[in-house]
Amino acid sequence: MDHLRYFYEYGVDTPLWPHDMESPYGHPTELARLPISAALRAELSELADRYQSSLDQEYPPDPSPWPREEQDRFNARARAALVALRRELGPGWTVDDRFVPVD
Repeated sequence: MDHLRYFYEYGVDTPLWPHDMESPYGHPTELARLPISAALRAELSELADRYQSSLDQEYPPDPSPWPREEQDRFNARARAALVALRRELGPGWTVDDRFVPVD
C-alpha cells in the first residue's frame, strides 16, 4: 500500500509528500508519477502555485493577505482536490489529510 500526506507548503510546487522517504514517487511527490488524471494533476499543481500568494511576504506571521472569499474559495478547492485524489488513487493508497486551511 502506498501512503501520502496532503498539505500545502510555501516554496513547494506539490501538495503531496510520501510517508516513506524511500518512496518511488519522489520527495516531495512528483505529480507526474502518480496514477491520476491529467485534470487532477493540473488542479493540484495550480492549487500549489496559487497557495504561494497566500503568504504575507512582508511579514509572514501575519494573516493571509487574501480576502475572506478568496480564502474560502481556495480552501474549498483544496478539500475537493483531496476527495478527487483519494477517489482516483483508489483503495491501494492512503492519503493523510494534513491540510491547514488558509486563514
